[in-house]
Amino acid sequence: MNTPKSQKQIYLILILGLLTAIGPLSIDMYLPAFPDIAKGLNTSVSSVMLSLSSFFIGISVGQLIYGPLLERFGRKKPLYFGLAIYAIAAIGCATTVSVNGLILFRLFQALGGCVGMVASRAMVRDLFAVEDNAKVFSTLMLVVAVSPIIAPTLGGYITAYLGWRYIFGMLIIVISIILIAVYFYLPESKKPDTEFSLRPSAITNSYFTILKNTQFAMYTFTGAIAYAGLYSYISGSPYVFMVIYGVSEKYYGWIFAVIAAGLISASQLNNLILKKYRSEQIIKAALYFQNIIGIILAGTAILGMHHLYLTIILIMFFLCCQGFIFPNASALSMAPFSKNAGSASALMGFIQMSVGALMSAMVSILQNGTAVPMTGVMASCSIGATILYAIGKRRVINKASILLVEEEDVEMISTL
Repeated sequence: MNTPKSQKQIYLILILGLLTAIGPLSIDMYLPAFPDIAKGLNTSVSSVMLSLSSFFIGISVGQLIYGPLLERFGRKKPLYFGLAIYAIAAIGCATTVSVNGLILFRLFQALGGCVGMVASRAMVRDLFAVEDNAKVFSTLMLVVAVSPIIAPTLGGYITAYLGWRYIFGMLIIVISIILIAVYFYLPESKKPDTEFSLRPSAITNSYFTILKNTQFAMYTFTGAIAYAGLYSYISGSPYVFMVIYGVSEKYYGWIFAVIAAGLISASQLNNLILKKYRSEQIIKAALYFQNIIGIILAGTAILGMHHLYLTIILIMFFLCCQGFIFPNASALSMAPFSKNAGSASALMGFIQMSVGALMSAMVSILQNGTAVPMTGVMASCSIGATILYAIGKRRVINKASILLVEEEDVEMISTL
């Protein structure tokens, strides 16, 4: 039987999980609707893809903005502000009559919604004892992992039976529930710090200081380039599966869910392997294996070998490698920092999402009616990350803890 204290902790973790899940819900739920959106707005699927790129840009910039705001004004006021922007932008997405309007509203939706991703990580440290953080992040992982599995399937059914605009209606309902939960059940975990400087020069200097750390730069950019392969897949998969292979919105949702489950399972297997091998050893092996899969995947597309189940299997294996690369690379990036971990995390997230947004846009720009743009960019990301890892300075001064790896697992799933 749960005690009142343990029940309170469960409620807190659920709310923090919902805040973290804003990302995957917002990204994955509307993916099955890409062809329907293109038809409804009299545009092409490749143009609709740009609304995903703008969302990634919004998340990358938003992380840099909310980090300082959460320090200066406490946790809840920025949460209210960001979630309100998200709700207004979601209304704009649901009612827009042009693809340019959708692209713009998705940018603001991300700028608002990413406050949940940033604040939830900070509040875990605020609300729970240090010795409990590993357990909390493991539980949070279970809550967040449900989102990329359920969201595309739900989005596929909503699109099939109600139409794509109702997806954003569903997101408005979800964000309203989260706002109510934050107001009534989430305590303010940090008092405002009026001495914290919001001057651009002070914030910029802090970020430059972090970027000068060799270990941070090396593993952040390696992880970011490799992880951009995931964003290429997210951006290009609606076209590949629903237009080239002709699967339905509902079937696409199930395909995405199965592949997402593979990635999540790989991240959990990574935590077991860490008991025997170091993070840098795991990254090296995963990168080389991902290169092989990426080249085979791109090769099948170039040769016109269109086989649905082979493509699904290859993509799943490719993304499973991310479950080993991203958490370890991110944890090694964060390992040198203790005092300014929040700023380091924000800068790392900005770099990762910026590279991801660029590769996502590349898939749209290169669209030629085949699967080559998506698979080619995916393979290029893997090869690029491997080259950087091979020629870079890989000396690890600060080792990554399992807690950091588990925390980055949650971060990875929150942007899936």
